[in-house]
Amino acid sequence: MPRWIRRSLKNKLIFLLLVSILFPLLSLGFFSYITASNLTEEKTKQSGMGVLQQIDSNLEFIISDIENMSLFLIGSKDVQLYVNSSKADASKQQTRMIEFLSNLVFSKPYISDITIYPGNRAIPVSNTTIFETALPDITDTDPNYFAAHPSWWTPRYDTRTAAGSKRVVSFVRPIRNLYTFKPLGKLVISLDEAALERILSKSGIENDRYMLLLDSEGRVLSGTLDELPGTVAEVLPGLPPLAGDSGAINYGSGGGKKTLLYLTVPGVGWKLVEAIPFGEYKSQNRYVLGLTAAAVGFALLLIVSLVVFFIQRLLRPLRMLTRFLKNTDPEEPIRTYPVESMDEVGQLVRSYNQLGDRIAALTDQVKHTEAVKKEADIAALQAQINPHFLYNTLSSIQWMALMNKDKNIAEMVGNLSDFLRFSLNKGAQFCPVEQEVAHARHYANIQAIRYPDQFDIVFSIDPAMNGKTMLKLLLQPLIENAFAHGVQKKEGRGVIGVHGTLQGAAMTFAVEDNGAGMEPDKLREVLAQLRSPDDRDRVARGSYGLRNVQQRLLLHYGADAGLKIESAAGVGTRVAFTIPAMEDWPS
Repeated sequence: MPRWIRRSLKNKLIFLLLVSILFPLLSLGFFSYITASNLTEEKTKQSGMGVLQQIDSNLEFIISDIENMSLFLIGSKDVQLYVNSSKADASKQQTRMIEFLSNLVFSKPYISDITIYPGNRAIPVSNTTIFETALPDITDTDPNYFAAHPSWWTPRYDTRTAAGSKRVVSFVRPIRNLYTFKPLGKLVISLDEAALERILSKSGIENDRYMLLLDSEGRVLSGTLDELPGTVAEVLPGLPPLAGDSGAINYGSGGGKKTLLYLTVPGVGWKLVEAIPFGEYKSQNRYVLGLTAAAVGFALLLIVSLVVFFIQRLLRPLRMLTRFLKNTDPEEPIRTYPVESMDEVGQLVRSYNQLGDRIAALTDQVKHTEAVKKEADIAALQAQINPHFLYNTLSSIQWMALMNKDKNIAEMVGNLSDFLRFSLNKGAQFCPVEQEVAHARHYANIQAIRYPDQFDIVFSIDPAMNGKTMLKLLLQPLIENAFAHGVQKKEGRGVIGVHGTLQGAAMTFAVEDNGAGMEPDKLREVLAQLRSPDDRDRVARGSYGLRNVQQRLLLHYGADAGLKIESAAGVGTRVAFTIPAMEDWPS
């Protein structure tokens, strides 16, 4: 899954919802397109079949009219007289027969000519002069055809008459004696192929469509093609038999694929065939596809807009909560987030607020527990030491030193006695600033006696701070650290400065020396040790005093009261801290 999806709940929801919605929507669009395409094809087939049925009606009317006309003629007294006459008598009746036939043809524009062929070798008679004809005679190949069949239709052939050259399809019927049924000749009624073409053309077919009229042998009688083939195999090679009276089949492949609709003309076995190229479906389907694509595209745009809008509205509380948590300082107390809804997000916010309250309570409990623990440790230490015995012993040693006129011993013992008296101080955690400074002086005096001429110490404390209250035993560990790790590691006499300044409601203390200092790597290590919550092995690393002061400052004054250390190799080190200026001892 791409990173932009994994990193955002909004992107995940949008992606999953769009996939869940778009796949069914696209499937529905595809199904609609296929259905519409099939309906278009079916509608085209139905429309084409309707056209074939209309043409079939016209052809049935013409065929029926010709057959009825043939029955009328072979039963006509004049025709019977003409075919029964001798050649000489027939020539006398020829004019009257021509007039008779011309009157019949005049009202039938689809008839090219009507011709009577007497069997007595008399002159054939027709409504028009026939110069040349390619009329096939089925009796040439099947002499007994008319014995079993009362009539037949010829294939298309050419004839040249006084009216010009024409292509015709003729209906041939034998003329028999009405009483003896003896063959007397034959009647030929020629149907003008141009009239058939007009009937086929009136169907309104266009583009690449075309229509053919076939006889029962597959020969082309008429059609709408510019050049008519002789048989259907010439224009549709490999066409399978057209089974049944009507139907539709698909023919060809690729760009030449077509739908062939066919309908059988009753009584004569002719078939009307309409060829519809598949390209016509494609042109109609392109419109359907465009309409479907437009509808699906609009739906997609609407769905994407609504999904993005509603997901943004839904995730807005979560995004606000995320920003709130991201901007929360882990060192500060957990703030309460306002509850704006009663849904799952609101329940989450309420649980978060309850968790924050619980964490704050546990933090206060831990601080109180640590303070109580340290007080208990100091109380246990005091219990192990008998203060009165210790103080009396030190006073005796100081008196003996004075008796022996050893001022250094007397002064060291006196400072030690005051130092221990302040350190124990009946277990009290806080003291006035002047007592803390006095305690630091006692320690400095003891060290000055132990290590003469190695360092000087300067105290610079704002007098306004003397009445303020502070946590005890903070300055002495810092002075010890400056002496042990700074001044003693430097050649020559060192200087330690202890400064205290009052700035509004805050007191800042700093212990600095001009000793060996620290390299940047060492300084980073010391700072990391102070920030680490793990107390193990700190004594071995020489930072127990700093670590103890750091913990006590954070425990009693909070995160802002931690030690600030600045150091440079060969220059010196400065350790400072800032605490509130309190008037009374905390309870």
